[in-house]
Amino acid sequence: MTGVKAFPANSAKHCRTAPVVIDTGRRAVLLFAARKLKEDMMAWIKAALTAALLLTGMTAQAAEPGASDWASSESGKVRLVSATTGIGEAGQLRLGLQFKLETGWKIYWRTPGDAGYPPKLDWAGSANLDNPQPRWPAPHRFVLAGLQNYGYVDEVILPLDAKAPDAKRPVAARLTVDFLACAQICVPQKVELGLDLSPGPAEPSAFAHDIGRFTALVPGDGRRHGLALDSAEALGGGDTSTLRLAVSSAEPFSDPDAFVEAEDVAAFGQPRVSLSADRRKAVFELPVPAGSLLKPLAGAPMTVTVTDGLRAFEATATPVPGTAPPMAATGGDAPGLAGMLLVALLGGLILNLMPCVLPVLSIKVLGVLGHGGGERSHVRASFVASGAGIVASFLALAALAIGLKQAGAAVGWGIQFQQPGFLALMVVLLALFAANLWGVFEIPMPTVLFNRGGGVPHHTVAGHFLSGAFATLLATPCSAPFLGTAIGFALARGASEIVLIFTALGLGMAAPYLAVAVWPDMALKLPRPGRWMVGVRKALGLALAGTGLWLLTVLMAQAGLLAALVTGGAMAAAVAVLGLRHRLPAAARPAVTACVVALVGLALAAPFHGTANGESGGGADGAVTWSRFDSQTLARLVSDGKVVFVDVTADWCITCKVNKAAVIERGEVARRLSSPGVVALRADWTKPDDGISHYLASFGRYGIPFNAVYGPSAPDGIALPELLSEAEVLAALDKAR
Repeated sequence: MTGVKAFPANSAKHCRTAPVVIDTGRRAVLLFAARKLKEDMMAWIKAALTAALLLTGMTAQAAEPGASDWASSESGKVRLVSATTGIGEAGQLRLGLQFKLETGWKIYWRTPGDAGYPPKLDWAGSANLDNPQPRWPAPHRFVLAGLQNYGYVDEVILPLDAKAPDAKRPVAARLTVDFLACAQICVPQKVELGLDLSPGPAEPSAFAHDIGRFTALVPGDGRRHGLALDSAEALGGGDTSTLRLAVSSAEPFSDPDAFVEAEDVAAFGQPRVSLSADRRKAVFELPVPAGSLLKPLAGAPMTVTVTDGLRAFEATATPVPGTAPPMAATGGDAPGLAGMLLVALLGGLILNLMPCVLPVLSIKVLGVLGHGGGERSHVRASFVASGAGIVASFLALAALAIGLKQAGAAVGWGIQFQQPGFLALMVVLLALFAANLWGVFEIPMPTVLFNRGGGVPHHTVAGHFLSGAFATLLATPCSAPFLGTAIGFALARGASEIVLIFTALGLGMAAPYLAVAVWPDMALKLPRPGRWMVGVRKALGLALAGTGLWLLTVLMAQAGLLAALVTGGAMAAAVAVLGLRHRLPAAARPAVTACVVALVGLALAAPFHGTANGESGGGADGAVTWSRFDSQTLARLVSDGKVVFVDVTADWCITCKVNKAAVIERGEVARRLSSPGVVALRADWTKPDDGISHYLASFGRYGIPFNAVYGPSAPDGIALPELLSEAEVLAALDKAR
């Protein structure tokens, strides 16, 4: 090389800082120096980046095959994983939503318990993927400050069974997860995850084992773990309700727990667990917290999940009424079946004095007056028959209640008056009874039921039986003191208790008849029947007609004005035709009978073609302004510190109307209910209403009238007696305030 000057060895370092051109070969020297500078600069930058990463503790990490990137926060991290790296020929995918939680943090199960909410998944934006739904491994129970919560700690994978509709196209899984993570505080979080899977063989990924491990923790039917649900029973009633579960196991239990999901029924507290001597039988009793019962437990379907370590099973159960007391009880149910039978006897006896019974007093009066100067044996037989008719009606009502409970329907005292068809039938019977008392027809009746002397259906034993049964049906719109307590006790329990309590109620109501049967001289000393009985029968017929008119007003509220007019008009026409029958020639009388039958059929059919009126329950009504009842409104008013008076009533409840006229809508009570800070809510139960049925059941009540007072000092409500007094209502308002 010519034209190049040599440098000493100790001067070579200078070529790293700048190109030195001194002669004709300067281009070669320039290229050499630039290359050396570039190499040194890249080495320096690499060293600087490595040092920076070490100082910050961060490392670059690409997502593993078959997994999305982690989404991290102070509570932990979450990602979407797949059991395979490819879609496979069938397009069946096993995905998993993986949570890794920091110490002390938890997320919630599908049913979170008393607070919280479960993870919510949104697959919007995904391509070639159906809508995967999560499967839920068995939860853990967390109890904090008395609150029962169910969920997961440390790590959990929610298995997701999915499908790619087209196995030849890639899958783009785009998932938005909205979840609540809790430690000492709860933090709502929302993350977006993305996972892409390509067509090709479904080779296992690094996450296949983890997904399978948590899939095994999803409760099955129990057969794999030797677990089975033997029975589910509903005990108690109202705020004392308890769910009892009996579970058997092929292996001894170690740490069993039970979770019950019954969203529209009740919440449940922590179970009390009793194990057999060999630990292969477990009995769980889950109490219902006060105020959380929405409807009776018996007959309500619910999902039961039982866990024991890594074992778990899930079953659907419909509790049946239980007879044994809860294990926490020491002296049986309070006040006990024997004591409640006495309460039922007293309630049935008092029912004879209730205003619902007064309109049909004519049936009873005729039963007594017809025995003046009669024979002792006939008096005994007829009054025993009347009592038997009453008891038989109560047993029929008991059978109806048992059937409705087994079918899962709402039950209650007097609910038959919520049915337009029943009201129409009662109107027909009352009209025929009244016409018979007035003597407007003399249709030959079977002698086993009625004799033809005067046409009054109370002169034979069978006639007295029917009169007792009929009087009982018309008495059911009323609730008497002690009656509601006994009915609530019975309907919250099993079939045997219902039969016993209703029998006691029937015996109580029949007690006056049975007393006359024991001492028949009370009836024999009355004046003998004579012409004076004609006037009595006409007056008592008017009482029955008035009862029929009242039932027509109830029918109008349920089926509409037209249906009530058709039913009432048809029966009025039937009575008129019967009155003209004896004036027509004998040849025309069969046509009259056919006409009456047709009119009765029209009266019975009219309610089924009517249109119900709008719902009532609010607005100004008398001296008090009422608002319409619903449980949300009640809870809001109580939380706002208001004093709330709840009146559960119905158009067919005469005792309700007596309470309203005598106490609620007059005097100091009306003034207090209209004062600032007090809200009056009216629950109209004229027609069936599940919300009102659930509300009554929460107090262990199944009939009306029912009234309760709420306030800052009584957030759970103060239940008032069936027959109100001004002093009791005012005292409850003061206590609630």
